[in-house]
Amino acid sequence: MNMKTLLHSLKLLAIIAVLFAGCKGDTGDVGPQGPQGPEGPQGPDGPDGPQGPGLVQLANHSATSTFVKKLPGFESLEVYSLVGSADVLEESPDYVFGGSADGSGLMATNEGYVMLVNNEDNYAVSRLYFDETFRPVRGEYLLNSDGGQWRLCSATLATQEEHGFGPLYLTCGESGPESRTHGIHPTDPASNAGTSRELAGLGRWSAENAVPLSSNAFSGKTVIIIGDDDSGTYGGQVAMYVSSTVGDLENGDLYALRRVDKNTTETDMVSGTEYEVEFVKLEDHKNLTGEQLNMKSQELNAMPFGRVEDIDYRKGGGAHSREIYFNVTGQYNSGANADYSRSKYGRVYKLVLDANDPLKGKLSLVLNGDDRGGIAKTFQNPDNICVTTNFVYVQEDPNGYGDETHDSYIYQYNIATGVLKKVVELDHDRDNPASDEVYGGYSARLGGWEYGSLVDVSDVLGIPNTFTLCIQPHTWRKEEFKGVDGGSKRQDQDQGSQIVVIRGLPR
Repeated sequence: MNMKTLLHSLKLLAIIAVLFAGCKGDTGDVGPQGPQGPEGPQGPDGPDGPQGPGLVQLANHSATSTFVKKLPGFESLEVYSLVGSADVLEESPDYVFGGSADGSGLMATNEGYVMLVNNEDNYAVSRLYFDETFRPVRGEYLLNSDGGQWRLCSATLATQEEHGFGPLYLTCGESGPESRTHGIHPTDPASNAGTSRELAGLGRWSAENAVPLSSNAFSGKTVIIIGDDDSGTYGGQVAMYVSSTVGDLENGDLYALRRVDKNTTETDMVSGTEYEVEFVKLEDHKNLTGEQLNMKSQELNAMPFGRVEDIDYRKGGGAHSREIYFNVTGQYNSGANADYSRSKYGRVYKLVLDANDPLKGKLSLVLNGDDRGGIAKTFQNPDNICVTTNFVYVQEDPNGYGDETHDSYIYQYNIATGVLKKVVELDHDRDNPASDEVYGGYSARLGGWEYGSLVDVSDVLGIPNTFTLCIQPHTWRKEEFKGVDGGSKRQDQDQGSQIVVIRGLPR
């Protein structure tokens, strides 16, 4: 065996080891100790950071330090700066990572790893390449502003193993009710970056995310939950796409959620009560505009939430796959919400679907930011969400009401106990004049920065309790960040952003 063949064989063995590690259950038995208790013995540490069972070596790879600070009770978390807009990647020195990193998805390849990331305000999707150690080496735009067309918020990477189809990256447009969801193949050529990949079957919404449920939630079906981030007359809907053919995203039916009693006032729902809900069909949905879909939802007494943001389902298989959590970020109590019938400070809801019929379920309010004396009293507009087997992680994006008391938190909600804890806070480092000069606005208002997606990548990397987190430091603006996606629609967009890795966050 020559040296080239030997190296290739070793690489394949390493990848197989990573994929095998990814088959472990969500709780794991080789994980690091989490901040709230042991989840297994500590894994071995490499010279520059903890090392995974393959070749993965978690380390700081970015020229920019992390924008998060750990809060009491979570001091043992390890946070690494992975990639940011100021970095030059060795295999693509002209590529600049865009601003407002939001939705993302990670997958293993024969060469290492590929991550797709929404650059929200660029209307673009980046494709980042990592070597076997998880070091970023190359970047390019898989979708630019001409193809993206709308602000691209959260996203979901569907896979054969989890969802029964894919890989397919579902990324939602959020520039008003006429926006669509794109379906992007991770291996699409970058030369198609200016081509829209709209999925007409999912309808038109100002959508935050379109989340396919696990393939074991409803055997033989594809069920996708869509969050409508609308604050206008019709409010934000929770929509559902259902096809009786796995992987069919064009020929299924579209539905909107309503209470069985047809009460359409969100703030009438209180903690501790389960509400019977159903999904009602939106007839001929592919031929309807977004405005018409909204009007039809209103005619059917669908629930007009105060901006439905991100959605995720509980991991662990079985009935957990039908236990869905979603954030309503809230909207100021003026205009369409002058009567305060919708949430203002934000809420987290749990939706449990009937095992035999995805169109029926029970809805409950688990975290109520409008109750300023309750456990979620510090909520400042939850946006992104990540649900594991045991926890719900809730990320803030303050709407700028002027009464903010802190910078954006990530909260941990314990599903079993109902305990809510603060995990990390965005670190504006306002007392550092040098940082203020570099990042152009550390003295900005409280809550002026926000998070993008928090994604559990433990099984992909083979390191338990490991997550990637996108960060949007909105005041980090530079001339060299302008127009980096290559499209024509957002050439003046000049924000930078960052992705970090967090190890030790319990699942």
